[in-house]
Amino acid sequence: MASMIDSLIEDMNKENSLYLELYGYAKEKTNAIVSSDVESLQAILKYEQALINKINAVEEDRLAVVDEICRVLHLSPKDVKVERIVKLLEKRPREHDRLEESYLALKRTVKSLMQINENNKTLLKASMEMIEFDINVARSATLAPQTANYGKTATEASVMTSAIGSFDAKQ
Repeated sequence: MASMIDSLIEDMNKENSLYLELYGYAKEKTNAIVSSDVESLQAILKYEQALINKINAVEEDRLAVVDEICRVLHLSPKDVKVERIVKLLEKRPREHDRLEESYLALKRTVKSLMQINENNKTLLKASMEMIEFDINVARSATLAPQTANYGKTATEASVMTSAIGSFDAKQ
């Protein structure tokens, strides 16, 4: 059992290190978004994807260790989270403290990463809205302005085709 707990702690520490690295890239991504540096953003996304693949591999290992621990403790792996394993180890203070420390560190890192990702999401949304606004302004600048000249049926009769307006003398 002790070796399984050690494996779990090791996997969680690896995950935490990878998430901290991902957090660093997320901060760089914030700077790239703010400065509208698309090339840097693309490079960062490439590095992030490689890290996510590593995290997924470590996560699979961690889940396998949790499954083994559950079999030893005769628990259903679906219902057991690391937090519960920490509580079950209260009578073994050395393992309990080490596992709890790893668990809490990973939890803090993931929470920080979620916050910066939410911030990046908000920045990207604002950036997209600004781009859409710029496109709409550019599009409306190329269209001819409409006038309030109406025909006999009270529908629009003309659109100005030049910057110089026309005067209707038949009123």
